[in-house]
Amino acid sequence: MKNNKLLAALCYFSVFFAPLLLPVIIYFITDDREIKFHAKRSLVSHLIPTVILIAGFVIFSFSMFSFTSRLSGMPSENFGFGFWQLAPFLFTLIYGLLFIIIVIWNIIQGVKVLK
Repeated sequence: MKNNKLLAALCYFSVFFAPLLLPVIIYFITDDREIKFHAKRSLVSHLIPTVILIAGFVIFSFSMFSFTSRLSGMPSENFGFGFWQLAPFLFTLIYGLLFIIIVIWNIIQGVKVLK
């Protein structure tokens, strides 16, 4: 097995131990075009959950503001659960499914590179 295949596969498998760090390091250290290609692909696949997680923190913040406005006695048009009360649960479900899909995709790509 060649070292370039091993490095390219390691970029994908780094989702388990160094998701953002290892593909960036390998991208800047190596001169091989094939390894750089796989490092970029794996970095993008590792960045997607990170960006969505940041968006989730924003959603959670809005839901907390909505919850505190209800507790402070500010008038609200709807009683019961609104979107901002359910948003953290919906986000957690969507984020979990997306993360599992991305991990499986990275495993499949890493195995394909090794073959």
